[in-house]
Amino acid sequence: MNLPAALNLVEPLDRQTLGERAYAQLADLLISGRLAPGEKLSLRAAADVLGVSIMPVREAVSRLVADRALEVTPNRAVRVPLMSAAQFRDLTKVRIAIEGHAAAQAALHRDKRDLASIAQAEQAMRTESEQPKPDLPRAVEFNKTFHFAVYEAAHSPILVEIIRALWLKVGPVINLDLRANPERLAKGDAIRFHANVRKAIAAGDEAAAQAGIAADISGAAEVILSRGGLAG
Repeated sequence: MNLPAALNLVEPLDRQTLGERAYAQLADLLISGRLAPGEKLSLRAAADVLGVSIMPVREAVSRLVADRALEVTPNRAVRVPLMSAAQFRDLTKVRIAIEGHAAAQAALHRDKRDLASIAQAEQAMRTESEQPKPDLPRAVEFNKTFHFAVYEAAHSPILVEIIRALWLKVGPVINLDLRANPERLAKGDAIRFHANVRKAIAAGDEAAAQAGIAADISGAAEVILSRGGLAG
């Protein structure tokens, strides 16, 4: 089975670091919700689009399977794992704890460049959401950019690495849901929470930054769980 049109969004790889680059590209598709739970991944199709042989893609997929971001089915197909409601609730609790901590650390350690990046990402998502017909994939990308601008501002590479591992698992659920349900964007909860987080980080308010990220994560999770679309 071929990959969806999402792979048309990535660029051919520089042949010097093929395994790492293939991993980064495929990981970004998962984190950004461009691959859906249950969707099969053709190694040959991925290799063709990335402009490499199948070996770097096989290496990247093996790493993603080890990360539990992809899985191999009994018939040897590679796919994005389905997620149960219980697994999603567990991930949500962990995300609130870890990402909330990162936001609090960002309020302590952010510099001028961080504040500019956070403000730019927050404004970009706000502007897109206010369009008569928002571009949902762009809004999803802006949402991811905002969150990681906040987490990078904590100046803890290990913390960002842990968060990326969490988003590898949950990205296909949270971001696919946002793309499929534009009313979430129109309602404006994420925009409001993002603004609160930005202001809290700029003010150096650890508690408010942590609370804002927690509210953003839990609010989105409640909507997703209420739809009843998760496995099991």
